[in-house]
Amino acid sequence: MLPVNRNRAQPRASRSWFSGMDYTDSRQKPHILGKVLMVFLLTAICIIVLKQSPGYNGPSPFSRHEPGVTHVLVTGGAGYIGSHATLRLLKDNYRVTIVDNLSRGNLGAIKVLQEQFPQPGRLQFIYADLGDGKAVNQIFSENAFDAVMHFAAVAYVGESTLDPLRYYHNITSNTLVVLEAMAAHGVKTLIYSSTCATYGQPEKMPITEDTPQVPINPYGKAKKMAEDIILDFSKNNNMAVMILRYFNVIGSDPEGRLGEAPRPELSEHGRISGACFDAALGIIPGLKVKGTDYNTEDGTCIRDYIDVTDLVDAHDKARPKKGGIYNVGTGKGRSVRKFVEACKKATGMDIKDIKVNYLSRRPGDYAEVRNPLRSIES
Repeated sequence: MLPVNRNRAQPRASRSWFSGMDYTDSRQKPHILGKVLMVFLLTAICIIVLKQSPGYNGPSPFSRHEPGVTHVLVTGGAGYIGSHATLRLLKDNYRVTIVDNLSRGNLGAIKVLQEQFPQPGRLQFIYADLGDGKAVNQIFSENAFDAVMHFAAVAYVGESTLDPLRYYHNITSNTLVVLEAMAAHGVKTLIYSSTCATYGQPEKMPITEDTPQVPINPYGKAKKMAEDIILDFSKNNNMAVMILRYFNVIGSDPEGRLGEAPRPELSEHGRISGACFDAALGIIPGLKVKGTDYNTEDGTCIRDYIDVTDLVDAHDKARPKKGGIYNVGTGKGRSVRKFVEACKKATGMDIKDIKVNYLSRRPGDYAEVRNPLRSIES
């Protein structure tokens, strides 16, 4: 059955190209003019955006290889160690792309780096999650990387015992995604950020690279699994792989541009160095030292503390090498209790001015770790 209320056919010349309405009807003119203005406005916006895009005047410098320029992808470059490594790379005239989802990273660090190195083609930041394989593959497709420094990871021993699956996903699974993208796009150099937590609680000290790896917490286990995958993968792909196992990292950029800035909700899991200075500044009411019954000289854990700038130097020494596994520490172990006392002296705070609460052990912790001092250049 035909519809009752049919519109009468109109001559073609009397119909608008926007909507088929009769443009001779004065009541439609404001409507038509509004649409025309909208088209012009959208066109102008598109032109402005196009002109501001990196590829408007040709391909982005990040998308092509250039003689004498090394382009490094830094995963987790908004984080504590990754941002310091990026600063060093930029000072050494490398081209850097940071990929970070800012779940633990600090956008302020990105802004500082961009302000320090505003020149075109030096630094770009891409907000992305390494767990998104499609996004990671697209990043590799659009950028000409020469090497990868893989820092991105959640990194708290205590938290890993409470949420182990997050650690296996974030550390182990995401490393697989990075390796697959490297293989697909022919990137042959990787420096991997690992940890002394892969050793667990060794029977002998100091810890060498040949010490058996028997991790005792999900953080260390996830890192060891990632190491094993990297080593197996590199054997058949002609990759230059450097694995650096860090000991306890402290400190910050000597010029005060960067530092450790953990999120407030993670303060319970944070480094003792940051907690010490927060207590000295009155940001927190006191210190919590977890574990006083370990088999050590004063009952607290012994750690090998390395300054972040020295750690970055180790990465600098590692870049020209063809591969290898290295512990990165100072060769000296200090107890947590002694570290707290040293912090009080360094800040000028009297020992009685900072309240220290000595609590039970943190799950997943080990009594002592320290590294024999030797040169990564040897």
